[in-house]
Amino acid sequence: MISLADLIGFCDLTPDEVQAIAEHENIAETTAVMLGCHLLQSERGCEQIRDMLVDNMRAAVRQRNVPRARHRVAMLRHFLHEHPGAAFRQAA
Repeated sequence: MISLADLIGFCDLTPDEVQAIAEHENIAETTAVMLGCHLLQSERGCEQIRDMLVDNMRAAVRQRNVPRARHRVAMLRHFLHEHPGAAFRQAA
């Protein structure tokens, strides 16, 4: 039987990133792995994942949950480092 860890191992996301996608989309983590893999292979998918991580970070800030917000910032930084195509673009 394939475990969640096995599924995560097949995609280029961390377990925290998968959990963040699941939380943002209100879906199971196994479904979030599949969604994340699909998004990573699509043209603007990295940007969509980045936006989910930013939304989760903002929610933690609104809730004044400092440890969670810090964790979300670290997760976002790691994601942007691993997926440079997700970098924020400046408006022309």
